Amino acid sequence: MITRGEPGGAQVHVRDLVLGLHDAVHFEVCIGDDEWLAQQLRAAGVSVHIIDVLQREIDPARDLTALRALGKLVDRCEPHIVHTHSTKAGLLGRLAARSRRRPCVHTAHAWSFSDGLPRRRKALAVPPEVLVGRVTDHFIVVSAADRELALRYRVGRADQITVVHNGVQDLPDRADPASPETPVLTMVARLAPPKDHALLLEALSTLDLPFQLRVVGDGPDRADLEEQAATLGLGDRVEFLGVCDDVPVLLANSQLSVLISRQEGFPLAVLEAMRAGLPVIASDVGGIREAVEPDRTGLLVPRGDREALAEALARLLGDPEERARMGAAARSAYEARFTATHMLRQTAAVYAELAQDCGAPAPDPLPHPRGCA
Repeated sequence: MITRGEPGGAQVHVRDLVLGLHDAVHFEVCIGDDEWLAQQLRAAGVSVHIIDVLQREIDPARDLTALRALGKLVDRCEPHIVHTHSTKAGLLGRLAARSRRRPCVHTAHAWSFSDGLPRRRKALAVPPEVLVGRVTDHFIVVSAADRELALRYRVGRADQITVVHNGVQDLPDRADPASPETPVLTMVARLAPPKDHALLLEALSTLDLPFQLRVVGDGPDRADLEEQAATLGLGDRVEFLGVCDDVPVLLANSQLSVLISRQEGFPLAVLEAMRAGLPVIASDVGGIREAVEPDRTGLLVPRGDREALAEALARLLGDPEERARMGAAARSAYEARFTATHMLRQTAAVYAELAQDCGAPAPDPLPHPRGCA
């Protein structure tokens, strides 16, 4: 179960999980809309259920209707395990599973009370997560940082929480970080909080070095960011490309990947850059440090620190050999830890443990998960 089907990190994760384990597990997928994820799964022959009353916004009457609909869906499908993703589907889906006495596992892609979020929002988010955590059989978190948060706020016990880092399928597209041409920086992210494109533009405006920035993604902040780039005199050095279907190719034609944000879980954008062999400059938030090793696979900067960001950008923009060294290390780290196969095997192990506990059949062995590496 997942709340939204729009393209995003959690949706890509669910798609890769379902398609990668499709030969070992029978999935019935519930989504709150008939968008990108539903279309991707249907095209692969996966059974998809749309419950359009399941929405991100808080609405007690509608949420109660969604809870009833989810309960009826559990009755019809009779799953051995209910696996929830995202905040609203996670809360309501786990309640629906427990009301039908079905074991449930919840994947937290980024907690709604993560560091860097407004204090009031965190205060509202913690109580329901703690409450529903009491009826959750197991948690999967995408980073050790998220595990620490869950323990800090007593959402779950240590023996209930498994860290499964995100993984992405391998592709042949490779970058040349040391290219002698004008360095191209690429940031792939939605143009909305908690991403901090504005800070990136401010830092770049202080540099006297050649570069070209590609901003991949769309969102409500686009017009303001385009105006900011023009005001800072960056208009001819910043391209706003919108949503693109060829991100791997764009990364392969870049020399540096950037992800500046105030809050993250374990972003796929970083893994996709490492897969391409790119060094990464990123904000030191969430679980990013577990992928980007400072001075080895990239550079990390404190949240909101423009001066530190400018220094990191200047260091790698001005040193092709350093970019090449870090890019090679990033590719090696991806191969060792962040392929889709790693994610699939570890998730299947959680399913197997839950299945054993409830007397259900375990997933079939996974010698070579389909379509993944």
